[in-house]
Amino acid sequence: MLDFSRQYVNLREEVLAAIEQVCTSQRFILGPAVESFELQAASACQVAHAVGCSSGTDALWLALTAAKIGPGDAVITTPFSFFASVSSILHAGAQPLLADIDPLTFNLSPASVEKVIKNHSGSALKAILPVHLYGQCADWDAFRELAQRYNLLLIEDAAQAFGAAWRGTPAGSLGDLAAFSFYPTKNLSAFGDAGLLTTASAELDERARMLRAHGMRQRYYHDEVGWNTRLDSIQAAVLEVKLRYLPAWNEKRRQIARQYDDLLTAAALTATTTKEGIVLPITDPRATPVFHQYVIRAPRRDALRQHLADRQIGSEIYYPVPLHLQSSLTSLGYNKGDFPISEQAAEEVLALPIYPELRDDEQRTVVEAIGDFYQ
Repeated sequence: MLDFSRQYVNLREEVLAAIEQVCTSQRFILGPAVESFELQAASACQVAHAVGCSSGTDALWLALTAAKIGPGDAVITTPFSFFASVSSILHAGAQPLLADIDPLTFNLSPASVEKVIKNHSGSALKAILPVHLYGQCADWDAFRELAQRYNLLLIEDAAQAFGAAWRGTPAGSLGDLAAFSFYPTKNLSAFGDAGLLTTASAELDERARMLRAHGMRQRYYHDEVGWNTRLDSIQAAVLEVKLRYLPAWNEKRRQIARQYDDLLTAAALTATTTKEGIVLPITDPRATPVFHQYVIRAPRRDALRQHLADRQIGSEIYYPVPLHLQSSLTSLGYNKGDFPISEQAAEEVLALPIYPELRDDEQRTVVEAIGDFYQ
């Protein structure tokens, strides 16, 4: 599914030199390496401020808490995402409200969100948290209009979307705040866990920096109950090296995605619904995706995945159980059937291997194996 060694062999000397510089400096937590990466990341996202932290999950919590979202507040997000999209809201003390997804892009549906807004009563609704799923930005035109009409904050879950854009504006600078993950499988990846918060607001930037270090503005003087979610200097150094290569890597991912489209179409495997064949990923023409994942809808998905595994071809299901059906989230009060589009997606989606170093012959092998399954 993903071969880390192919990237590392090309960056080895550069990465080790950056790590050596941190080791020589003996500044292992925050410090110059983190400050340098934050500046470069903010520039790449075309945003004023970037705050390094220890994971993408912590970046989401920091964004919510920096915006003073907590007990008594509610945030709307998607049931079709990684667990942190909801768990971060709960950890902030707020109430997650879910809305169904768009059937074409898998992203949060603005129309479904507006229904939730109109039906909502009780807790004070404070924000919408769309996820740029699989590396394609959500419909930001529609979400910006909703946020303005209902006086809500917009927080981007951009964990999978560093380098993506909406109408040419990078992810990370679209909303009031944004959260990125640099987990090792991401397009921009650390050698462990790491994350980033971005914002145009100097006030939110200052609060996030305070919260990530136990609520301290002055050492050992705790203004609020924050958390320990600081970014390691070694991870920042690795990320700054990789950031220089990311535009080319993301372009390669787009090229691989186009080639999958061409190969699957040429093999007569595609259709508009899973009743007739494989459904290819849909790209919104207003978006510039980075294809963190290349996700098809597949008939008999589980059997196809086993067929690929038997041929030693990796694949993955993102995500097999929508969040409203997770056993740990039954307290949210949702039931099977509440979000039918998300539930159908969970039964059909399959991510195929995609990373910049994937070879043409390997792609052809994947498509040939899929063709053998459906013949």
